[in-house]
Amino acid sequence: MKFSKLSQLFLVSILGLVVATLLTACEIETIDYVFVANSAGTSAGSAGQIQTYDADSQTGALRQGAATVSSGGINPVAIAITADYANLYVVNAGSNNVTHFALAGNGVLTQKDAITTSATPVSVTVNTAGTYLYVVSGPSPSTLTAYSLSSGAIGSVASQATLTLPSNTSDIIVPTGVNVLANGAAVYVSSYDKSAYNPGGVTTSTANPGWVFGYIVGSGGSLALSSGSPYKAGVKPTALISDPTNRFVYVTDFASNELIGYTIQGGSTLDFLINGPFKTGNEPNSIAIDPRGKYLYVSNGLDSSVTAYVIDLTTGTPSAAVNTTGSQTNSTDTTPVSVVVDPALGRFVYTANQQGDSVSGFRLDPNTGALTPTQSTPYPTGAQPAAVAAVPHGNHSLQTTSP
Repeated sequence: MKFSKLSQLFLVSILGLVVATLLTACEIETIDYVFVANSAGTSAGSAGQIQTYDADSQTGALRQGAATVSSGGINPVAIAITADYANLYVVNAGSNNVTHFALAGNGVLTQKDAITTSATPVSVTVNTAGTYLYVVSGPSPSTLTAYSLSSGAIGSVASQATLTLPSNTSDIIVPTGVNVLANGAAVYVSSYDKSAYNPGGVTTSTANPGWVFGYIVGSGGSLALSSGSPYKAGVKPTALISDPTNRFVYVTDFASNELIGYTIQGGSTLDFLINGPFKTGNEPNSIAIDPRGKYLYVSNGLDSSVTAYVIDLTTGTPSAAVNTTGSQTNSTDTTPVSVVVDPALGRFVYTANQQGDSVSGFRLDPNTGALTPTQSTPYPTGAQPAAVAAVPHGNHSLQTTSP
Protein backbone atom coordinates (compact mmCIF):
# COMPACT_ATOMS: atom_id res chain seq x y z
CA MET A 1 0.00 0.00 0.00
CA LYS A 2 1.42 3.38 -1.01
CA PHE A 3 0.89 6.72 0.74
CA SER A 4 0.92 10.09 -0.95
CA LYS A 5 3.50 12.64 0.23
CA LEU A 6 0.70 14.58 1.93
CA SER A 7 -0.46 11.45 3.76
CA GLN A 8 3.10 10.70 4.86
CA LEU A 9 3.52 14.19 6.25
CA PHE A 10 0.22 13.90 8.08
CA LEU A 11 1.25 10.55 9.60
CA VAL A 12 4.62 11.95 10.72
CA SER A 13 2.86 14.93 12.33
CA ILE A 14 0.47 12.67 14.23
CA LEU A 15 3.32 10.45 15.43
CA GLY A 16 5.25 13.53 16.53
CA LEU A 17 2.31 14.75 18.57
CA VAL A 18 1.91 11.34 20.19
CA VAL A 19 5.60 11.17 21.09
CA ALA A 20 5.54 14.72 22.45
CA THR A 21 2.52 13.92 24.56
CA LEU A 22 4.17 10.81 25.96
CA LEU A 23 7.35 12.73 26.77
CA THR A 24 5.36 15.47 28.49
CA ALA A 25 3.50 12.85 30.52
CA CYS A 26 6.80 11.29 31.56
CA GLU A 27 8.19 14.65 32.62
CA ILE A 28 5.23 15.33 34.93
CA GLU A 29 6.16 12.68 37.46
CA THR A 30 5.01 12.66 41.08
CA ILE A 31 8.00 12.22 43.37
CA ASP A 32 6.29 12.82 46.73
CA TYR A 33 2.88 13.22 48.29
CA VAL A 34 2.71 16.27 50.51
CA PHE A 35 0.11 16.41 53.28
CA VAL A 36 -1.10 19.63 54.90
CA ALA A 37 -3.25 19.79 58.04
CA ASN A 38 -5.50 22.83 58.24
CA SER A 39 -8.99 24.00 59.18
CA ALA A 40 -11.97 23.57 56.91
CA GLY A 41 -13.21 27.04 57.88
CA THR A 42 -12.00 30.22 59.55
CA SER A 43 -13.85 29.87 62.87
CA ALA A 44 -12.05 28.65 66.00
CA GLY A 45 -14.27 25.58 66.19
CA SER A 46 -13.99 24.64 62.54
CA ALA A 47 -13.46 20.99 61.69
CA GLY A 48 -9.96 20.04 60.62
CA GLN A 49 -8.91 18.54 57.32
CA ILE A 50 -5.89 17.03 55.58
CA GLN A 51 -5.17 18.06 52.01
CA THR A 52 -3.00 15.97 49.71
CA TYR A 53 -0.73 17.37 47.01
CA ASP A 54 1.39 15.72 44.32
CA ALA A 55 4.95 17.06 44.09
CA ASP A 56 6.49 17.14 40.62
CA SER A 57 9.89 15.44 40.44
CA GLN A 58 11.37 17.98 38.04
CA THR A 59 10.19 21.29 39.47
CA GLY A 60 8.90 20.55 42.98
CA ALA A 61 5.65 22.27 42.06
CA LEU A 62 2.55 21.07 43.91
CA ARG A 63 -0.82 20.20 42.43
CA GLN A 64 -3.95 18.81 44.03
CA GLY A 65 -3.70 15.09 44.66
CA ALA A 66 -6.02 12.63 46.38
CA ALA A 67 -9.26 13.83 47.90
CA THR A 68 -9.17 16.00 51.02
CA VAL A 69 -10.25 14.14 54.17
CA SER A 70 -11.43 15.15 57.62
CA SER A 71 -8.64 15.24 60.22
CA GLY A 72 -10.97 13.47 62.62
CA GLY A 73 -11.19 16.45 64.94
CA ILE A 74 -10.79 20.21 65.38
CA ASN A 75 -7.72 22.41 64.92
CA PRO A 76 -5.08 19.93 63.67
CA VAL A 77 -1.57 21.07 64.66
CA ALA A 78 0.89 18.23 63.98
CA ILE A 79 1.46 15.21 61.72
CA ALA A 80 3.65 12.12 62.09
CA ILE A 81 4.23 9.34 59.54
CA THR A 82 5.64 5.84 60.06
CA ALA A 83 9.01 4.97 58.54
CA ASP A 84 7.37 2.57 56.09
CA TYR A 85 5.07 5.41 54.94
CA ALA A 86 1.98 3.27 55.52
CA ASN A 87 0.42 5.21 58.40
CA LEU A 88 -0.23 8.86 59.22
CA TYR A 89 -1.19 10.36 62.58
CA VAL A 90 -2.63 13.83 63.10
CA VAL A 91 -2.94 15.76 66.37
CA ASN A 92 -6.25 17.61 66.78
CA ALA A 93 -5.65 20.17 69.53
CA GLY A 94 -9.20 21.53 69.49
CA SER A 95 -10.79 18.16 70.23
CA ASN A 96 -8.05 16.53 72.35
CA ASN A 97 -7.50 13.54 70.11
CA VAL A 98 -4.99 11.89 67.78
CA THR A 99 -6.36 10.21 64.65
CA HIS A 100 -4.74 7.38 62.72
CA PHE A 101 -5.00 7.05 58.93
CA ALA A 102 -3.87 4.24 56.65
CA LEU A 103 -1.77 5.71 53.84
CA ALA A 104 -2.09 3.98 50.48
CA GLY A 105 0.59 3.91 47.79
CA ASN A 106 -1.39 6.43 45.72
CA GLY A 107 -1.56 8.95 48.56
CA VAL A 108 -5.13 8.17 49.60
CA LEU A 109 -5.83 8.47 53.34
CA THR A 110 -8.35 6.23 55.11
CA GLN A 111 -9.31 7.00 58.70
CA LYS A 112 -8.83 4.04 61.03
CA ASP A 113 -8.79 4.67 64.78
CA ALA A 114 -8.17 7.43 67.32
CA ILE A 115 -7.24 8.06 70.94
CA THR A 116 -8.36 10.84 73.29
CA THR A 117 -5.90 12.71 75.50
CA SER A 118 -6.55 14.12 78.97
CA ALA A 119 -5.01 17.51 78.07
CA THR A 120 -4.45 19.38 74.82
CA PRO A 121 -2.13 17.37 72.52
CA VAL A 122 0.52 19.51 70.85
CA SER A 123 2.96 17.21 69.05
CA VAL A 124 3.44 13.61 67.95
CA THR A 125 6.17 11.33 66.63
CA VAL A 126 6.60 7.63 65.92
CA ASN A 127 9.70 5.46 66.29
CA THR A 128 11.42 4.00 63.25
CA ALA A 129 10.33 0.45 64.11
CA GLY A 130 6.70 1.56 64.12
CA THR A 131 6.08 0.07 67.55
CA TYR A 132 5.45 3.21 69.63
CA LEU A 133 3.59 6.45 69.08
CA TYR A 134 4.73 9.34 71.30
CA VAL A 135 2.28 12.14 72.13
CA VAL A 136 2.96 15.20 74.28
CA SER A 137 0.03 17.07 75.77
CA GLY A 138 -0.58 19.73 78.36
CA PRO A 139 -0.42 21.73 80.44
CA SER A 140 -2.31 20.54 83.52
CA PRO A 141 -1.09 17.90 83.29
CA SER A 142 1.85 17.99 80.91
CA THR A 143 2.76 14.46 79.87
CA LEU A 144 4.68 12.37 77.39
CA THR A 145 2.70 9.24 76.57
CA ALA A 146 3.95 6.22 74.64
CA TYR A 147 1.20 4.21 72.93
CA SER A 148 1.89 0.77 71.54
CA LEU A 149 1.35 0.29 67.82
CA SER A 150 0.34 -2.84 65.94
CA SER A 151 0.31 -2.60 62.14
CA GLY A 152 -0.28 1.12 62.61
CA ALA A 153 -3.27 0.76 64.92
CA ILE A 154 -2.99 2.71 68.18
CA GLY A 155 -3.08 0.40 71.18
CA SER A 156 -2.83 0.79 74.93
CA VAL A 157 -0.57 3.11 76.90
CA ALA A 158 2.87 1.50 77.22
CA SER A 159 4.33 4.22 79.43
CA GLN A 160 3.68 7.78 80.56
CA ALA A 161 5.92 10.46 82.07
CA THR A 162 4.87 13.72 83.72
CA LEU A 163 6.91 16.78 82.75
CA THR A 164 8.05 18.22 86.09
CA LEU A 165 11.06 20.26 87.15
CA PRO A 166 12.70 18.42 90.09
CA SER A 167 13.77 21.73 91.63
CA ASN A 168 10.42 23.47 91.06
CA THR A 169 7.78 20.76 91.13
CA SER A 170 4.84 23.18 91.28
CA ASP A 171 5.84 25.12 88.13
CA ILE A 172 3.56 24.83 85.10
CA ILE A 173 5.42 23.18 82.19
CA VAL A 174 4.11 23.80 78.66
CA PRO A 175 5.25 21.18 76.09
CA THR A 176 5.87 22.29 72.51
CA GLY A 177 7.44 19.38 70.60
CA VAL A 178 8.59 15.77 70.71
CA ASN A 179 11.27 13.79 68.86
CA VAL A 180 12.49 10.20 69.02
CA LEU A 181 15.97 9.14 67.92
CA ALA A 182 16.25 7.14 64.71
CA ASN A 183 17.50 4.17 66.73
CA GLY A 184 14.55 4.47 69.12
CA ALA A 185 16.78 4.59 72.21
CA ALA A 186 15.68 7.98 73.53
CA VAL A 187 12.83 10.49 73.31
CA TYR A 188 13.08 14.26 73.83
CA VAL A 189 10.41 16.86 74.63
CA SER A 190 10.84 20.62 74.19
CA SER A 191 8.98 22.77 76.70
CA TYR A 192 8.98 26.03 78.63
CA ASP A 193 8.19 26.93 82.22
CA LYS A 194 5.07 29.12 82.20
CA SER A 195 5.70 30.02 85.83
CA ALA A 196 9.03 31.57 84.76
CA TYR A 197 8.14 32.79 81.25
CA ASN A 198 4.67 34.27 80.79
CA PRO A 199 4.72 37.48 78.70
CA GLY A 200 1.90 39.76 79.76
CA GLY A 201 1.07 37.54 82.70
CA VAL A 202 2.28 36.71 86.19
CA THR A 203 5.54 34.81 86.74
CA THR A 204 5.90 32.96 90.03
CA SER A 205 9.22 31.19 89.54
CA THR A 206 12.83 32.19 89.00
CA ALA A 207 13.65 28.86 87.35
CA ASN A 208 15.20 28.71 83.88
CA PRO A 209 12.32 29.20 81.40
CA GLY A 210 13.20 26.76 78.57
CA TRP A 211 13.81 23.01 78.94
CA VAL A 212 14.31 19.77 77.02
CA PHE A 213 13.25 16.61 78.82
CA GLY A 214 15.15 13.48 77.81
CA TYR A 215 13.95 9.91 78.35
CA ILE A 216 15.62 6.56 77.84
CA VAL A 217 13.32 4.04 76.18
CA GLY A 218 13.48 0.72 77.99
CA SER A 219 11.84 -2.69 77.82
CA GLY A 220 8.17 -2.59 76.90
CA GLY A 221 8.41 1.08 76.00
CA SER A 222 9.21 2.24 79.54
CA LEU A 223 10.42 5.83 79.93
CA ALA A 224 13.20 6.82 82.37
CA LEU A 225 14.78 10.27 82.67
CA SER A 226 18.20 10.42 81.04
CA SER A 227 21.16 11.60 83.09
CA GLY A 228 20.98 15.35 83.76
CA SER A 229 17.47 15.72 82.38
CA PRO A 230 15.79 18.13 82.02
CA TYR A 231 18.33 20.21 80.07
CA LYS A 232 18.31 23.99 79.79
CA ALA A 233 17.01 25.21 76.43
CA GLY A 234 16.97 28.99 76.16
CA VAL A 235 13.75 30.89 76.83
CA LYS A 236 10.91 29.42 74.75
CA PRO A 237 11.87 26.31 72.78
CA THR A 238 9.25 25.62 70.13
CA ALA A 239 10.44 22.56 68.19
CA LEU A 240 13.24 20.00 68.16
CA ILE A 241 14.77 17.38 65.91
CA SER A 242 17.60 14.84 65.96
CA ASP A 243 19.94 14.00 63.10
CA PRO A 244 19.69 10.63 61.26
CA THR A 245 22.86 9.29 62.94
CA ASN A 246 21.65 9.73 66.55
CA ARG A 247 24.49 12.13 67.43
CA PHE A 248 22.91 15.58 67.60
CA VAL A 249 19.72 17.32 68.75
CA TYR A 250 18.65 20.80 67.65
CA VAL A 251 16.04 23.08 69.24
CA THR A 252 14.51 26.36 68.03
CA ASP A 253 14.21 29.13 70.64
CA PHE A 254 11.26 31.30 69.62
CA ALA A 255 11.92 34.06 72.18
CA SER A 256 15.68 34.43 71.62
CA ASN A 257 15.73 33.95 67.83
CA GLU A 258 18.27 31.17 68.17
CA LEU A 259 18.99 27.57 67.28
CA ILE A 260 20.37 25.52 70.17
CA GLY A 261 22.49 22.46 69.43
CA TYR A 262 23.39 19.47 71.61
CA THR A 263 25.59 16.44 71.24
CA ILE A 264 24.18 13.12 72.42
CA GLN A 265 26.46 11.38 74.92
CA GLY A 266 26.04 7.80 76.07
CA GLY A 267 23.03 7.30 73.83
CA SER A 268 20.72 9.78 75.57
CA THR A 269 22.47 12.53 77.61
CA LEU A 270 22.56 16.00 76.04
CA ASP A 271 25.52 18.39 76.15
CA PHE A 272 25.55 21.83 74.53
CA LEU A 273 27.51 22.30 71.32
CA ILE A 274 30.37 24.46 72.55
CA ASN A 275 30.09 27.09 69.81
CA GLY A 276 26.31 27.62 70.01
CA PRO A 277 23.67 28.88 70.11
CA PHE A 278 23.24 29.91 66.47
CA LYS A 279 21.36 32.85 65.02
CA THR A 280 18.03 32.30 63.23
CA GLY A 281 15.41 34.63 61.82
CA ASN A 282 12.75 36.16 64.04
CA GLU A 283 10.46 33.80 65.97
CA PRO A 284 11.73 30.41 64.74
CA ASN A 285 9.09 27.76 65.24
CA SER A 286 9.85 24.65 63.21
CA ILE A 287 12.90 22.68 62.10
CA ALA A 288 13.79 19.98 59.56
CA ILE A 289 16.91 18.08 58.50
CA ASP A 290 17.37 16.63 55.02
CA PRO A 291 17.41 12.79 54.80
CA ARG A 292 21.21 12.72 54.38
CA GLY A 293 21.75 14.71 57.57
CA LYS A 294 23.73 17.41 55.70
CA TYR A 295 21.40 20.41 55.79
CA LEU A 296 19.12 21.94 58.39
CA TYR A 297 16.18 24.29 57.79
CA VAL A 298 14.35 26.55 60.24
CA SER A 299 11.07 28.35 59.53
CA ASN A 300 10.84 31.86 60.98
CA GLY A 301 7.26 32.92 61.71
CA LEU A 302 7.72 36.66 62.09
CA ASP A 303 10.10 37.02 59.13
CA SER A 304 8.08 34.70 56.86
CA SER A 305 11.31 33.03 55.81
CA VAL A 306 13.40 29.88 56.00
CA THR A 307 16.98 29.84 57.27
CA ALA A 308 19.26 27.19 55.74
CA TYR A 309 22.37 25.72 57.39
CA VAL A 310 25.08 23.21 56.48
CA ILE A 311 25.74 20.69 59.27
CA ASP A 312 29.35 19.83 60.02
CA LEU A 313 29.06 16.03 60.04
CA THR A 314 31.96 15.72 62.50
CA THR A 315 30.99 18.29 65.13
CA GLY A 316 27.29 18.80 64.43
CA THR A 317 27.80 22.54 64.11
CA PRO A 318 25.28 24.23 61.81
CA SER A 319 27.14 26.75 59.66
CA ALA A 320 26.22 30.36 59.16
CA ALA A 321 23.08 30.58 57.08
CA VAL A 322 23.48 29.34 53.52
CA ASN A 323 21.02 31.99 52.31
CA THR A 324 20.51 35.35 53.98
CA THR A 325 17.40 35.18 56.16
CA GLY A 326 14.63 37.33 54.79
CA SER A 327 16.12 37.51 51.30
CA GLN A 328 14.03 36.93 48.22
CA THR A 329 15.45 33.42 47.96
CA ASN A 330 14.28 32.43 51.43
CA SER A 331 10.94 34.22 51.55
CA THR A 332 7.76 32.24 52.23
CA ASP A 333 4.15 33.31 52.34
CA THR A 334 2.94 34.78 55.66
CA THR A 335 3.88 33.07 58.94
CA PRO A 336 5.41 29.67 58.18
CA VAL A 337 4.86 27.33 61.15
CA SER A 338 5.98 23.95 59.82
CA VAL A 339 8.78 22.85 57.47
CA VAL A 340 9.63 19.54 55.79
CA VAL A 341 12.24 18.19 53.34
CA ASP A 342 11.00 15.74 50.75
CA PRO A 343 12.13 12.17 51.61
CA ALA A 344 12.36 10.77 48.08
CA LEU A 345 15.09 12.93 46.57
CA GLY A 346 15.89 15.32 49.39
CA ARG A 347 15.68 18.07 46.76
CA PHE A 348 12.61 20.09 47.85
CA VAL A 349 11.57 21.97 50.99
CA TYR A 350 8.00 22.97 51.88
CA THR A 351 6.51 25.20 54.57
CA ALA A 352 2.93 25.46 55.85
CA ASN A 353 2.09 29.16 56.10
CA GLN A 354 -0.54 29.71 58.79
CA GLN A 355 -1.55 33.28 57.96
CA GLY A 356 -0.97 32.92 54.24
CA ASP A 357 -3.32 29.91 53.89
CA SER A 358 -0.72 28.32 51.66
CA VAL A 359 2.34 26.11 51.22
CA SER A 360 5.60 27.58 49.97
CA GLY A 361 8.02 25.41 48.00
CA PHE A 362 11.80 25.57 47.51
CA ARG A 363 14.29 23.66 45.42
CA LEU A 364 17.21 22.39 47.53
CA ASP A 365 20.65 22.46 45.94
CA PRO A 366 22.18 19.08 47.00
CA ASN A 367 25.70 20.48 46.72
CA THR A 368 25.26 23.58 48.89
CA GLY A 369 21.90 23.32 50.67
CA ALA A 370 20.83 26.66 49.18
CA LEU A 371 17.15 27.23 48.42
CA THR A 372 15.41 28.70 45.39
CA PRO A 373 11.63 29.03 44.93
CA THR A 374 9.79 26.27 43.12
CA GLN A 375 7.57 26.90 40.14
CA SER A 376 4.35 28.83 40.90
CA THR A 377 4.94 28.94 44.67
CA PRO A 378 3.04 29.50 46.98
CA TYR A 379 0.25 26.94 46.63
CA PRO A 380 -3.18 27.63 48.19
CA THR A 381 -4.48 25.51 51.09
CA GLY A 382 -7.41 25.57 53.47
CA ALA A 383 -7.56 27.96 56.41
CA GLN A 384 -4.62 28.31 58.79
CA PRO A 385 -2.42 25.35 57.83
CA ALA A 386 -0.41 24.23 60.86
CA ALA A 387 1.53 21.15 59.75
CA VAL A 388 3.13 19.75 56.60
CA ALA A 389 4.55 16.26 55.98
CA ALA A 390 5.68 14.26 52.94
CA VAL A 391 6.07 10.66 51.78
CA PRO A 392 7.82 9.28 48.68
CA HIS A 393 5.74 8.06 45.77
CA GLY A 394 6.35 4.66 44.22
CA ASN A 395 9.72 2.95 44.35
CA HIS A 396 11.93 6.02 44.36
CA SER A 397 15.13 5.46 46.28
CA LEU A 398 15.39 7.32 49.57
CA GLN A 399 18.31 9.52 50.54
CA THR A 400 19.91 8.35 53.79
CA THR A 401 22.99 8.83 55.93
CA SER A 402 24.65 6.00 57.84
CA PRO A 403 26.32 6.56 61.23
